[in-house]
Amino acid sequence: MKLTILGCYSATPRTLNNTTSQVLEINNHMFLIDCGEGTQVQLRRHKIKFNRIKHVFISHLHGDHFFGLVGLISTFRLLTRETDLHIYGPKGIKEVITLQMKLADSWTNYKLIFHELTSTETELIFEDDKVEVHTIPLNHRVYTNGFLFKEKAGERKLDIKAVEAANIDTAYFRKLKQGFDVNNKDGILIDYKKVTKPANKPQSYAFCSDTMYKEDIVPLIKNVDVLYHESTFLEKHAHLGPKTKHSTAIEAAKIAKLANVGTLVLGHYSTRYDSLNAFKEEAQTVFKNVELSEDGKTFEF
Repeated sequence: MKLTILGCYSATPRTLNNTTSQVLEINNHMFLIDCGEGTQVQLRRHKIKFNRIKHVFISHLHGDHFFGLVGLISTFRLLTRETDLHIYGPKGIKEVITLQMKLADSWTNYKLIFHELTSTETELIFEDDKVEVHTIPLNHRVYTNGFLFKEKAGERKLDIKAVEAANIDTAYFRKLKQGFDVNNKDGILIDYKKVTKPANKPQSYAFCSDTMYKEDIVPLIKNVDVLYHESTFLEKHAHLGPKTKHSTAIEAAKIAKLANVGTLVLGHYSTRYDSLNAFKEEAQTVFKNVELSEDGKTFEF
């Protein structure tokens, strides 16, 4: 599982800081999560192939989380994209995007498929044989969701030396990986556990931005491998959290601790701060395994 941070600051883009956008690579999928201004420039800068992005997840309709989307869609059109693009986001996202395309007379030559979200309860919004994605209802000034990405359990791995020693025909390799006992070439039933190894543990990633402190999400993200949680403010500005419906670094850490997550990644920093180190220091007073997102930073889990 690989996470590339394209932007991790709040409100407005600056010369060296970009607003929220990130790319999650999980089980051969490449998901774009939020799409603030400048996202397509960041994608190019970090050599992420446009044609691999088939699903875009937008948390809410504040500009610093989706103003880059219409530009990206337009660029896909100019590059003569043919692959369908699925967009998951709040009700209204289809209207705002298609209106811009209509007024610019720039209809795409590929399908735009909108999945508009309205539920205030968690729901499954994407699923295939490898990954499933659920919403995480958040508490912000407008309707907002986080997203939980979960790998499905994969097939077992062949122990080639054991398979060869057991004299098993290659035609039965797939069944072994699926967990079935098979007969070898001599007609002897072979226990799949003796010639295969367990599959890798499925990984999971939860994206939670923007939201004020909300313990209701803890059961939804329990034991996830990685949690990205907004940390707009340090404690000296904690009084701004309830007003703006944002969180502090310590509040993000509290959620991580309650949910027993593997790693907490902080982001969505207010641009009022000159250094990010204080965010990590404050969070670590509550939860030890903390990472700081930074524009262009890549994490591999």
